[in-house]
Amino acid sequence: MPKEIDMIQVRQTAEQDPLIFEVVVREGKGEARHQVTMSRETCARLTSGKHTLERCLEAAFQFLLDREPKESILRRFDVTEISRYLPEFEREMLRYLSQL
Repeated sequence: MPKEIDMIQVRQTAEQDPLIFEVVVREGKGEARHQVTMSRETCARLTSGKHTLERCLEAAFQFLLDREPKESILRRFDVTEISRYLPEFEREMLRYLSQL
């Protein structure tokens, strides 16, 4: 059964491409902070151009958190790296986006 995550907070910290985001995952009393990069092109591909950058990252983190604890998620990574470890990522993204 997936754990209940209290909050996934996404904040863009840089404007250049690839964009840089700080993502904070809060769960109970604990939190994990991540620095994530993502190009606008990647976001458009993952969301079929229908969602914001922040919404795209929220869905990506929900996908990751359904598969591993927040402490296991890399502290710094690019969104495209997720597919290297979890090949179903891009295929599952639209389903995750529809649940947010």
